[in-house]
Amino acid sequence: MPVEIHRDTAGQRSDYTIEQNWDSYTPEEHATWAKLFERQVRLLKDRVVPVFMDNVDGLAMAGDGIPDFRRLNDILGKATGWSVVAVPGLVPDASFFEHLANRRFPSTCFIRTPEQLDYLEEPDCFHDVFGHVPLLLDPVFADYMQEYGKGGLKAEGQGALRRLARLYWYTVEFGLTRTSQGLRVYGAGIASSTGETVFALDDPSPNRIAFDLERVMRTDYRIDDYQETYFVIPGFASLMRATEPDFTPIYAALDELPDIAAGTVTDGDHVLHFGTGRYHRDRHRATA
Repeated sequence: MPVEIHRDTAGQRSDYTIEQNWDSYTPEEHATWAKLFERQVRLLKDRVVPVFMDNVDGLAMAGDGIPDFRRLNDILGKATGWSVVAVPGLVPDASFFEHLANRRFPSTCFIRTPEQLDYLEEPDCFHDVFGHVPLLLDPVFADYMQEYGKGGLKAEGQGALRRLARLYWYTVEFGLTRTSQGLRVYGAGIASSTGETVFALDDPSPNRIAFDLERVMRTDYRIDDYQETYFVIPGFASLMRATEPDFTPIYAALDELPDIAAGTVTDGDHVLHFGTGRYHRDRHRATA
């Protein structure tokens, strides 16, 4: 089956990469991509940071099906030196960081089934390619991703991966930014999700708090539902500046402080929107 081809580890290399095998996608799989793409582009028009949609156009993602990584890499390589490498699923931390540090973005190459259109537990190529790859055309964000990979390689020996994972989660996956038109999405976990795109910007339930590096590194997150808190950056340049210092003393200082629950607002927060928390309270009651 094609799904097995795109998740098959038999041909996996030592760096966990595989061939995309673009020619083996079925018409049904291409149709699933096209449906997801059309729906998300329509929704994101006034909700995502403008450069995202500019870069979707620049990468010519508006075709009828799943992009060929070879074609994406021709464009990315010339623009920012990045490339997309195919992997069968999640890869170990060390390999993930090594790829990012060398401007390679590991992307799954299987796509969800029509029955999974609205929710998938693990990332597929729509999340990875549509959600992540457009911002790799932005020079500042492209540099941020590489520096994150380098920081990850260093953090492995410092017992700090938990802290660094939170930074990735609340920026690369679920980040918001301020623009002259208001708050906009840039995180891939939001940009590739119909439900979370609306929830992150429009719902009164979640907190929206100005980004602070140490605050983010102390904050737990949800992997099974919409986020209770989103952190907001002024722009990619400010994110790069905030994360330039050596994290070693920051990790040491944070080890002396308690973690912060995902939905908590603290006295030191610059709160842009104090969430009602209603969504998660109702979910908790429903499952109790």
